[in-house]
Amino acid sequence: MKRIVFLILLFSLPFEALAQAWPSRPIRMVVPLSPGGFADVPGRILAARLSASLGHNMFVENRAGAGGTIGADFVAKSAPDGHTLLFTGTPHLISAWIYKKLPYDPLKDFEPVALVASGPFVLVVNPQLPVSSVRELIAAAKAQPGKIDFASSGNGSAQHLVSALFASMAGIDLNHVPYKGSAPAMQDLLGGQVKLSFAGIPNVMPHVKAGRLRALAVSTPKRSPDLPDVPTVSEAGVPGYEATLWLNLAAPAGTPSKIVQRLVTEIGKALKEPELQHSFRAAGVEAAFLGPQELAAFMQAEYEKWGRVVRETGATVN
Repeated sequence: MKRIVFLILLFSLPFEALAQAWPSRPIRMVVPLSPGGFADVPGRILAARLSASLGHNMFVENRAGAGGTIGADFVAKSAPDGHTLLFTGTPHLISAWIYKKLPYDPLKDFEPVALVASGPFVLVVNPQLPVSSVRELIAAAKAQPGKIDFASSGNGSAQHLVSALFASMAGIDLNHVPYKGSAPAMQDLLGGQVKLSFAGIPNVMPHVKAGRLRALAVSTPKRSPDLPDVPTVSEAGVPGYEATLWLNLAAPAGTPSKIVQRLVTEIGKALKEPELQHSFRAAGVEAAFLGPQELAAFMQAEYEKWGRVVRETGATVN
């Protein structure tokens, strides 16, 4: 009887009281995208660092599929006790516009914890396409509307929307060829079956250095230190163009503020460490920190931005 009473009292405690003992078991970091992708590698780097500082193992679990919505839905419906977290990024808000009937709200069903990294997409072309600049690419596309193929990791992916935004702002018509992941997209880009793509730095750097791909521009407002001679898209001929790849950590809505703040503190410390910064750069992103309130405002702005892109480009999931 005493045991029953104890259990009743335990489970009647508010999560804020239970937060005093957090973490009490291993923490699952759900990455809703493919293993080895732009979110997976930085997520594993951060998880290893937080495992040490929190005193409990934080392990990465990939739940990929449907533009990241499967993993996000799993976290949204998980107990808000700090033991299941979401490590995601730009696709999280794009999917909210591409998939019309999501089983969760991408903003309201999550507690923003911290922005941890950001980086550029790189506009690359296969050398078979005889262009050496963004302006030459635009001219070629205008001369043959809808004939130049661009690859993405899937309908509704960040690569898809970043490319669609470029085509829309440049006033050109490109033919979208979606793949089931970034690896097969890159394989066909290298083989010349498709001619261009916006891709992450780690995926393109070896091929750019070897001359198998030509880098025309980066998508961010500033040039990348990894490609200092490559202009931004805005500099290269499409003024005002900007598309940043960003990554953040979130928790289910209702997660106690003490748990969120502990994570914020530990992430802030981790992002200042030179070793982690170096590992992030090797993964194609730069450490970049925003706390919960700033992150919430940033995500609201990104949500509205990608909503406009979807409406203006007519991008859909086939």
